[in-house]
Amino acid sequence: MTPAATKETTMVDLDADAEPVPKPIDVAIADQVLNTKVNWDDGKMVTTFANVVNVLVTREELTLLFGMNQTWNASQSKELTVQLSNRIVLTPYAAKRLLTLLTARMRDYETRIGPLTL
Repeated sequence: MTPAATKETTMVDLDADAEPVPKPIDVAIADQVLNTKVNWDDGKMVTTFANVVNVLVTREELTLLFGMNQTWNASQSKELTVQLSNRIVLTPYAAKRLLTLLTARMRDYETRIGPLTL
């Protein structure tokens, strides 16, 4: 066997006129996010009011339940009736982003208006 027969052949060896394969560009995710324009399409948006919210959690999702407290004589009743109006299902990552946004907006609100106590 001659030495030429044992030589490894690459794609470059087969096609000398081929353009080199470009290397992947290293762009930080933060740069991608900062340079991404978001267009908010509110064409199908519905506005509702909620004075009650609850959260259900599984491993794969968080479900936010929104509704209205329908019990107007709460001091006389041992039950509250909540008319649920909306359910929003989020991935854990989307829920974490929502937490970050709500925390920042509540901090801004309390700086301007004053602290809220629960």
